[in-house]
Amino acid sequence: MDDNYADLIRKRSDYKKQREDKYRVDSKDRLSKIIKKKIETTMIGALSCIEENFGFLWSHEEGEPASEEQLYMKEIYQKIRSEILDKGNNQARNVDAELSQYDIKWLKYSMSIPFVTKKEEE
Repeated sequence: MDDNYADLIRKRSDYKKQREDKYRVDSKDRLSKIIKKKIETTMIGALSCIEENFGFLWSHEEGEPASEEQLYMKEIYQKIRSEILDKGNNQARNVDAELSQYDIKWLKYSMSIPFVTKKEEE
């Protein structure tokens, strides 16, 4: 009987440990995805700002051929765009390497909602 009880306690402890380990892995994965998304949003936002403020340098009316200067500016923009995306993607890949050096546990959101019980009137 004592062996069964000790075995049950050990299994419960092992289960708790496995569940905690999985939670830490899931927490790290969650943080990794969030950070990568923020890096991606920053890259796309930067490219959008460049296009908004400097797009007139390479844009042309539909149906009209682009001038040599516009083609040159478009080529420069494409080079800059490619470099921004490459550097951002490299940093996004580095996130997992950096996070592997940390023990991460998500502290979840929690909210307590107070409630009042009313006495029933007779």
